[in-house]
Amino acid sequence: MLSAPPIRDALLIFNPVSGRRQAARLRHIERARTILRRDGIETELAPTRGPGSAAEGAMELARKAIKDGRQMVIACGGDGTLNEVINGLAGSHLPVALLPAGTANVLAKELALPWDIEKAAALVARSQLRRIALGQVITGIDERSVEAPGSIGRHGRYFLSAAGAGPDGAIVYMVHAALKKSIGTLAYWAEGMRQLGRYTFPRFRVIAGGKSIDATLIVVGRTKHYGGPFRITTEADLYGDQFELMVCTTRSRLKYLGYLPILWAGQLRHMRHAQFFKAATVRCEPLDDVKAYIQTDGEAAGRLPAEFRIVPDALTLAVPPSVLHVQVKAV
Repeated sequence: MLSAPPIRDALLIFNPVSGRRQAARLRHIERARTILRRDGIETELAPTRGPGSAAEGAMELARKAIKDGRQMVIACGGDGTLNEVINGLAGSHLPVALLPAGTANVLAKELALPWDIEKAAALVARSQLRRIALGQVITGIDERSVEAPGSIGRHGRYFLSAAGAGPDGAIVYMVHAALKKSIGTLAYWAEGMRQLGRYTFPRFRVIAGGKSIDATLIVVGRTKHYGGPFRITTEADLYGDQFELMVCTTRSRLKYLGYLPILWAGQLRHMRHAQFFKAATVRCEPLDDVKAYIQTDGEAAGRLPAEFRIVPDALTLAVPPSVLHVQVKAV
């Protein structure tokens, strides 16, 4: 836990075109600002133009908050907006707080935040600041280009909750943005069903923790929660310095289809083709000519080969009082 003076000045970054019911969201954000002001935190609104935009993307706005000497960044949005923000803040000591919105938000589930912008805003001033690690994926890795652990490579991207390669990467890569905006998380289910009929399950080699496994899917977890209602890497620790990995080795379409109810029930650990273990670094090398795509926090992040790394002491996170009983390493 970090000791810090009370937060008085924050930049509230939000994506005005993310998710549905945009006009209602703006009203909730204004009410949240009133609640934050009541608690002594003045906020400036900073709307984005979505992931990847230049001067007005969430990543650039977060970097500008550091330069401007803000005391906190508050991210209002889903996993994509939060991922952009943490990529702007990584390596700094400027804390980030979350107001859940957007299509999905894994961190909100992990922190037991209310899925209500105003109720979440009421928790910000009472939150404690925790210094945590981040995951990082470096794509285009080969034997000649491996950098020191923790370094930021030319193609590096940070992630907070979970990354993966294989079917989930293909779903994220192919999901239609307009459909996602229209029907939310159902767009991923629709694309998942489409991919199940056409995906060829390209193989790749997973090298981590002294193991070498030929796989068709890897989930690289920093959190117990995954997308939607799922919990896959249930022994992952947001406050620790390791990933929990789930590696699936089957190429059978029928087996993957049969895993869906097992996934709903949270029983993947009992399946013969699923292996779970922990590591701080994992390397994935393609074995087939077909591309295997990567996702980080539900956003497309390139394709294999790649290396996933833990970057310790990378982000300051505002943890709400509802989870302050969690035992973490003091900073």
